[in-house]
Amino acid sequence: MILKQTAIAVIASLAFGAGVFAASDEDMKLDKALVKDLPPASLKLAPEKQHKRASQWVAALLNRYHYERPTLDNDMSREMLAQMIKLFDNNRSYFLQKDIDNFEQYKNSLDDAVASGHVDPAFEMFRVFEHRWRERYDYARSLLDEPFDFTVEEDYEFDRQEAAWAADRIELDEIWRKRVKNDALNLVLAGKEWPEVSKTLGKRYAQAKRRMSQTKNEDVFSYMMNAFALAIEPHTSYLSPRSAENFDIDMKLSLEGIGAVLQADDVYTKIVKVVEKGPADMTGEVHEEDKIIGVGQGQGPIEDVIGWRLDDVVDIVRGKSGSTVRLEIIPKGAGADGKSKIVEIVRDRVKLEEQSAKAETLEVTTNDRTYQVGVIELPKFYIDFQARNSGQEDYKSTTTDVRRLIEELQKDGVDGIVLDLRNNGGGALDEAARLTGLFFDEGPVVQGRDFRGKVRVISDPDPETFYSGPLAVLVNSNSASASEILAGAIQDYGRGIIIGEPTFGKGTIQVIDDLNRLEGNRESNFGSLKFTTEKFYRVSGDSTQNKGVVPDINYPSAVNSEEYGESSYDNAMAWDQIRPTQYARLNQINRYLPELTSMHQARIQENSEFGYLLEDIEEYRLAAEDKRISLNLETRKAERAKDEARQLARENARRADKGLKPLDELDEDTETLDAPDIGRLESANILADMIWLQSHAGVAMKDEEKFGVKDK
Repeated sequence: MILKQTAIAVIASLAFGAGVFAASDEDMKLDKALVKDLPPASLKLAPEKQHKRASQWVAALLNRYHYERPTLDNDMSREMLAQMIKLFDNNRSYFLQKDIDNFEQYKNSLDDAVASGHVDPAFEMFRVFEHRWRERYDYARSLLDEPFDFTVEEDYEFDRQEAAWAADRIELDEIWRKRVKNDALNLVLAGKEWPEVSKTLGKRYAQAKRRMSQTKNEDVFSYMMNAFALAIEPHTSYLSPRSAENFDIDMKLSLEGIGAVLQADDVYTKIVKVVEKGPADMTGEVHEEDKIIGVGQGQGPIEDVIGWRLDDVVDIVRGKSGSTVRLEIIPKGAGADGKSKIVEIVRDRVKLEEQSAKAETLEVTTNDRTYQVGVIELPKFYIDFQARNSGQEDYKSTTTDVRRLIEELQKDGVDGIVLDLRNNGGGALDEAARLTGLFFDEGPVVQGRDFRGKVRVISDPDPETFYSGPLAVLVNSNSASASEILAGAIQDYGRGIIIGEPTFGKGTIQVIDDLNRLEGNRESNFGSLKFTTEKFYRVSGDSTQNKGVVPDINYPSAVNSEEYGESSYDNAMAWDQIRPTQYARLNQINRYLPELTSMHQARIQENSEFGYLLEDIEEYRLAAEDKRISLNLETRKAERAKDEARQLARENARRADKGLKPLDELDEDTETLDAPDIGRLESANILADMIWLQSHAGVAMKDEEKFGVKDK
């Protein structure tokens, strides 16, 4: 997806500073912070001046330029209300039926509120939500005084998205009693005794209250703007100033900072990853699981950040290249007398290489011949727009990286290349077109139709073929948007074979508009709007919207489009078609598909890993149908034992295949065999089959009519 707004894992550059108090002192500080509840955020929250103007701009932009040209009327208002309630309480675990009934007062007025910029309803609804949230966690903490009775036969309904709203607090208390009991049972199953269970959950629930109490005006405003966006379709969203910054980082895969991934951990900010060769890594003093307790700028004072929101900590840790930040941390594993320390880091530009394209070579054998198949893994379509627009020649981009990897693979003598686009949610549209163009001469790649009905054709900007060898594209149900553009074009041209699961089905194009620009004031704090301006269509004229790209050779899948993918979203746009554009089919695939499918089916019948995959799919589907879980200790132990026995049997089957001695049991210290990436390996096998068939076309394909297929 060009960007589905999610909680982006925040990448920050860290510099560490030193403190002098012991970890035992810090534990006391932590407990004190957790015991003392913060006052409700809603006591001080209210719409800000810029929210009115930002709301008006959002309404105007979407009404005029969104693909759907939405009408602000009572129907839109009612859908906005439904989406707002979902954003607050999607699992129906906080609001009571009377709250929902009370919200009906807004059912015909939210459209007018957005258009006029009077966003008070969002703050009024948040006040109710926060009140219910605090009630729930106070009640949850009250249940921890005495151990639960895990011998009772009862179950917990963990998925309440379609359930009725609780009629009163008594009914909601019962739902939460079971929820807390399930939390406790999970810890008991992990071997914890009740005092530790009570303490762990007490801290967890206290931190949940603190987190809600740290809500800001911008957060509540975002609820309302995103309810409006979701009432239109699922890929339009309001980006607060902070979210817009994260989007930019995500697209160009770089930032200025210290190079570390941060995560909230109780009242602490914990380091969960240190970027290799980044500024923090180069100090040798910053490690995963370290906890940040203070941040200082340059040689200024260290500011205590215990209990801060994660995004606020990230804001003061990030900074311009060349500037200094000092972080005070408690090292991982510090004991009762462990001291905090200060690490000084000079911020620098950090490249987030883990999302960059990567390559490996697989060796496979088919028809008594061994082939070397290169695999390029592409997690997303990225580009540093700022660097490109400023004229830098070496700017970061998907196409540049993939060209380099293809050159390296060709030097290694690979026989063919697999592009692995599994779990690639999309990214930059231009990069999808440029990358697709590496594999054939000039021609159209994708069509786009805008809100006015005007169709444009986006073509390969390079008139030459960079790589003309055998090609396969591996996709799954998480391959979306730009991934579907590439896969669809390769399939329509007949340039390569598409393998895997039907793709996600996101056939729309979004743009980002800076609301500050529209206001004429770059210094204002309005945020940005991501909205759908076009639907894209394959060169064949087919949309990928809802239906996605159907592979030439399908792998078994645990999901279906009705439960997962674009068509499962509220207000998803419909599939349709437009006229095909003119393009020259290469027809390198069709004649081989029947034989390739036959060879694939024969191979996986003998492949135990595909058998395991089918077993896992069946287990997943059975589990997905059951929205309840037992709260009986012995029942859960039996379920866990059954699952562990299945894992042990599978491990020993894998070991038997390799001639290894079987294991008697599995525990945390057991070294198990890594499950092979059968999707990638089988794709390499299929491509090798195609290479063999192409090289033996005079023998294997002398009678094309037997396959019922001819090139056109």
